[in-house]
Amino acid sequence: KLVLENICMLLNNDLKCSVFDHIIFCWVMHEQSIIDELLSAIETANCEVKVISLICREESLRERLQKDVDQGIREPEIIQRSIQRLDGYKMLNSIKLDVSDISASMAAKQIASL
Repeated sequence: KLVLENICMLLNNDLKCSVFDHIIFCWVMHEQSIIDELLSAIETANCEVKVISLICREESLRERLQKDVDQGIREPEIIQRSIQRLDGYKMLNSIKLDVSDISASMAAKQIASL
């Protein structure tokens, strides 16, 4: 709850700043209730909000996470935990962007074009 409150405070401050044209908030939100709670707590009257889920095939996710495990960035348990959550993303009220076969740069370009 504290994490969500802090995120909302920061986002609301950013949304009030006239210097920003776009704000991209990236966080793992694997349940619709998390998205709904976040959206209900931020001031969106003067902005357009797009909820985008970056999704990928299981084998792609496994390969990407294994690279992180091999580099010591993540613990091995993250692979199975993340794979178990894959189907849940299909249920989210969001734009789905399959990043299985594209780079982060290409994903950013696709997001910018939405």
